[in-house]
Amino acid sequence: MNMKTLFLTLITLLSLSVYSQKKLRDNITIKSDIFEIVYSEVLEQPKHIKYVVLCPNGKVSRTGMDFYTNDSIKTSDDKDYKNNIYDKGHLAPAADFNCTKEMLHKTFSYLNCSLQEQTLNRTTWRLLEEHERDLAKKYKVSVEIQCIFSLKSIRLKTGGVVPDGYYKKIRYSNKVEIYYFRNEKPTSTDYTKYRKL
Repeated sequence: MNMKTLFLTLITLLSLSVYSQKKLRDNITIKSDIFEIVYSEVLEQPKHIKYVVLCPNGKVSRTGMDFYTNDSIKTSDDKDYKNNIYDKGHLAPAADFNCTKEMLHKTFSYLNCSLQEQTLNRTTWRLLEEHERDLAKKYKVSVEIQCIFSLKSIRLKTGGVVPDGYYKKIRYSNKVEIYYFRNEKPTSTDYTKYRKL
């Protein structure tokens, strides 16, 4: 292979690489009947989500359900969650939408799934989700979650980027509660210790 051919091959490969990177979208808004999400194909993670708690007393079983990918949006997948400390963390909790099997199934989209430190997901974050459902038994409860990313965010070899942390805003009865969690093992299971407002 002569130098000219090698040069043209390198330019072609570089162009294809740049083109494929440009195709990844960073802010895709998805609206459904249960949530509104801003998703990043670049990060393979949700950046922001809004929802209203619809089923604080729902009883539908999640048995047999698992997260699924989306044909038109590049998301994280099972590979991103293997052999590491990150859970498939629902942002809009399954238990907030277990009125019907169909509604519950929608929460298992990878569009609604965050690389969340397993202890945070299973303890303090889960208890805060229970708190929002308790509030929803008396009030209309709307929730917003902002996933925080930075230049220092961990990018897994499989492609997904781990959020640095999460802001969670809960609104009800003209009141607002705001919490911030670093995406790490919490120092306490008492979610009130993470309240900022």
